[in-house]
Amino acid sequence: MTLVKFNPMRDLVDFEREFSRMFNSLENRFGISKSKDTGEEYENAVWMPLTDIYEDKEKYTLKVDLPGIKKEDVKISFTNGKLSISGERAQESETKDAKCHRIEKSYGKYFRSFNLPELIQADKINAEFKDGQLTITVPKAEEAKPKEIEIKVK
Repeated sequence: MTLVKFNPMRDLVDFEREFSRMFNSLENRFGISKSKDTGEEYENAVWMPLTDIYEDKEKYTLKVDLPGIKKEDVKISFTNGKLSISGERAQESETKDAKCHRIEKSYGKYFRSFNLPELIQADKINAEFKDGQLTITVPKAEEAKPKEIEIKVK
């Protein structure tokens, strides 16, 4: 019996890749726009980490689940309004005495990117990694924060 890894996200990632290739082909053929934001990391990714995104008056917060990954194995970059998270989770070595019945974790390269609003403080983006969760804080620019206006009674 052959062991086949269960990876429900692979089909979605493959579908998204093919869709992106199709539109990139149309862009190149008709000269609509030369989009170069799908890089090598995106093309080689096997899985995407799950992410929760929150917003309050002061900031945006992204919470990315990366269980079993070391802080040193996470790469975060911010370029042209796009925040990218990438890295790789190595497959655990099998023991000779154990018999594996099922593998549901995703292994290999991962990639996730988010387009951020223009009105942020890019130089103050902060990232913390604790207990397999990456928390990225993106402060809003003063122009983007809601203003309270005092109403005067006459």
